[in-house]
Amino acid sequence: MELLSLVARLALPAPVRPSDPPAAPAPLPVDWAAVEGRLGLRLPADYKRLVSACGPLELGGRLWLHAPCERGERFEYGDWLWETHRECRIASRRTPPYQPPPFHPEPGGLLAWGETRDGVRLFWDTGAHDDPDRWPVVAHDRNAGGEEDPWRRWGTTLTETVAALLADGLPLPRGRTLGPLPATACRTAFLVGARPWTPPERDPEPAPEAGGVRRAALTGGNGLEALTRLVPPPATPYLGDGTWEWLFEELGTRLPDEYVTLMERYGSGHWGNWLGFFAPLRTAGNGLAHHARRAADTYRGLRGRSPEHHPLAVWPEPGGFLPFAVSVEGDHLGWLTEGEPDDWPVAVWPRRAGQGPPLAGTLTDVLLEWLRGDLVTEGLAGLGEEDDPLAFAGFSPGSDDTHW
Repeated sequence: MELLSLVARLALPAPVRPSDPPAAPAPLPVDWAAVEGRLGLRLPADYKRLVSACGPLELGGRLWLHAPCERGERFEYGDWLWETHRECRIASRRTPPYQPPPFHPEPGGLLAWGETRDGVRLFWDTGAHDDPDRWPVVAHDRNAGGEEDPWRRWGTTLTETVAALLADGLPLPRGRTLGPLPATACRTAFLVGARPWTPPERDPEPAPEAGGVRRAALTGGNGLEALTRLVPPPATPYLGDGTWEWLFEELGTRLPDEYVTLMERYGSGHWGNWLGFFAPLRTAGNGLAHHARRAADTYRGLRGRSPEHHPLAVWPEPGGFLPFAVSVEGDHLGWLTEGEPDDWPVAVWPRRAGQGPPLAGTLTDVLLEWLRGDLVTEGLAGLGEEDDPLAFAGFSPGSDDTHW
């Protein structure tokens, strides 16, 4: 059966609220010649027909079948491919068989096409067959556990995989299965209004002297001076509409002078496309005070249910953890508020690992070490062997329109 015909038989899911209409699939006019030209390979014909007719889809309320599209900060197809391939490559070095498979754009590498809400990534094995319509699907399950191979090679094409997931499910590590999924299909909620992906121009080869100052900052210098050489700060940092005095009163404590200096230089924003610093002086929601309260409430709830996994006190408890940043995976970076603020150690509350000890050094030291690829700790994504730290050492400033 053709994939488009299979999906056409699925029903729209019931809306969360009766007054909301379901997000029906809608055509996406992808320029396939441009997409395939940028990827350097042809894509399966059934996938292209489905995407052209229906766009990106959520199948069974659990599986996202992605498409070459983009929607502001929510999704960009090229970035999603790059990040998915990189994360699975790094994860493969931490679990058996420890040697990661090749990923696109390596010849014959795995090419991502979908993912589930709970961390299963789905790929085509582009090296298995010359005909894209016969590429088998490969799954990576990040919840496999530290001692089990997270990869599963089902040997089914995309169409066969979707049919199997709707019928009986397919095996995952630890005796789990993906599916069977409910027979529903709708537009992916965070991609309603997405437009077709426009492949960016390829970056020109840099001149030999380009990045010399930043390259030197990867190995030399310390403190704020080295950080600003490595990552130039924005011309207009965004902090919010309040004052430091207002924030200190809201929190019931002043904050480390180093943090104030760092924020006045950079403001809120995303470091390395991974770690978002909250706007410290935003008074109306989504600022540091708001996030700190919400994170503290969440942690107290988790600690009540499993104190052995959540041993920290949390602000405003004495010595409690006070977060000021969060990763894209939901890991929090903050202080342990012991003693004077300028002496507070920095710590990570990891979302998917046990609590580790405080980090060595000041906040600026920690940030610089992480950007250089020298910090290995749960909750802050490390660099892979193939990664150039300079490609990750960036900062995207926040604004009134961002949530951090």
